[in-house]
This record gives sequence, structure tokens and C-alpha cells, in this order.
Amino acid sequence: MSGLTLLLPSAFLGLNLRSTDRMTLRLRKTRQKDAIRSAFERAARPLSPDEALSAAQGIVKGVSVATVYRNINSLVAERWLSIVEVPGEPSRYEIAGKGHHHHFHCRHCGRIYDLPGCVLPAVVPTIPQGFELTGHELFLYGLCAPCTSLTP
Repeated sequence: MSGLTLLLPSAFLGLNLRSTDRMTLRLRKTRQKDAIRSAFERAARPLSPDEALSAAQGIVKGVSVATVYRNINSLVAERWLSIVEVPGEPSRYEIAGKGHHHHFHCRHCGRIYDLPGCVLPAVVPTIPQGFELTGHELFLYGLCAPCTSLTP
């Protein structure tokens, strides 16, 4: 039976779906995942699941929190999204494949922004003898441009 896919009719599975219902269900799932992808593409910055949910709901009505989490996990597994670990906060997610870069965390609104490139070669700390540097992460903190304009 290796390599054999068995397709069972919906009636056999105890479902009573018309072909139009099956097509709508399949289309809806695709539209929701596309909306979640689009949310990340439009934002052009790392998003929390809540931010992805709000943006996706603006594209397709009816996207749920569970759908966002399920699709984020799927997109991470597909390597379309990568995880951004934020010190002391829940993870954010960004489109994968951007290469090495750092992040700016706004202390007022909580948004995370990409910072292109890396400053580490200019500020390499002294590493103790016998240690081997294998990677690093740098977060800068402050106020983003929209939040700076809000403060007097």
C-alpha cells in the first residue's frame, strides 16, 4: 500500500456536503492562509499573532485566532516564516530568508522593526580566551517614528 492515497467520499466519512460546500470550504481555507501571508507581506516587519490576526481580518472576514496560530505554525514548518525571539516577550514572526539582521523594539507601541545589516564587526566585544563565538542577537530599544511624534 506504500504510495497509495485513498480518497473517501464525504458520505462515507459521515459528512453530508454538497460539492459546492466542499469547494467553498477549500476556498475559504486557502483565502484565509493567503490573507495571513498577505498580512506579513504588507507589514514588512515582524508580527505577533494578534497583529497578524487583525491584519488578516482586514483582508478576509471570519479569520479566527485558532486559524492564525495553526497557519503560523504551518508557515514556520514550511520555512516561509521564521521566529523572532523577543527578550521577555512572546515571539513574533517574520518572512524567512531575509539574511542576518537585527531588530528595533518600540517601548511605547510594542512593535518590532527590522534593522538591515549587522553592526557587530564594528563593535566586537572581547571574547574570553578559549571561547568560540557562534552567533549573536541584538535588539535596540526606543521609540519608533510614529510614537516619537506622539510624545511632547
